[in-house]
Amino acid sequence: MNVVRFSRTELPARPWKNGGGTTQEIVSWPEGAGLDDFSWRASIATIAAPGPFSVFEGVDRSIMLLEGDGVRLFTPDGRTDHRLDAPHRPFTFSGDEPIDCALLGGASNDFNIMARRGRWRAEVQVLAEPSVVEPAPHGVLLALRGTWRLNGEARAEGEGVYWAEDAQAWHAVPEDEGARLAAVRIVPA
Repeated sequence: MNVVRFSRTELPARPWKNGGGTTQEIVSWPEGAGLDDFSWRASIATIAAPGPFSVFEGVDRSIMLLEGDGVRLFTPDGRTDHRLDAPHRPFTFSGDEPIDCALLGGASNDFNIMARRGRWRAEVQVLAEPSVVEPAPHGVLLALRGTWRLNGEARAEGEGVYWAEDAQAWHAVPEDEGARLAAVRIVPA
């Protein structure tokens, strides 16, 4: 697979089964994989109502607030209790956990990465200055704020790229003050 460019405005939104929100899938790998057999997956979700997160056994998850008031993520036993209320700060948790979600106000939009434990590991970071993203066989870059030059090509806020099965390295350079870029490297576990 070559590098694929995407824009949030062009990703279709699909409703959740429980009616609590929608998901815009960026990529699910391998191509054509469903929720039960993906190796890794990237998406943007709108959380519009409180309720439980879907359990994904054997999957490590990272979630990051993009816009909105945020949510409180917690388990019934209290082992996890996290306020996801600051934009662009990734939070990692096990998909095996029965995570519940309470809104901290209105709806929020979140960036999500899931990787099948034992096969793949997702390294999620937020860049704010010129950086080199080291080569990785799979990954996703998403302009969170402002415009970024990714290997010389401009990607505006809400736009990004993903790649799979073809190691890529990136020179990421912000064009705006306060620009932020989500950089996800998916590497073998």
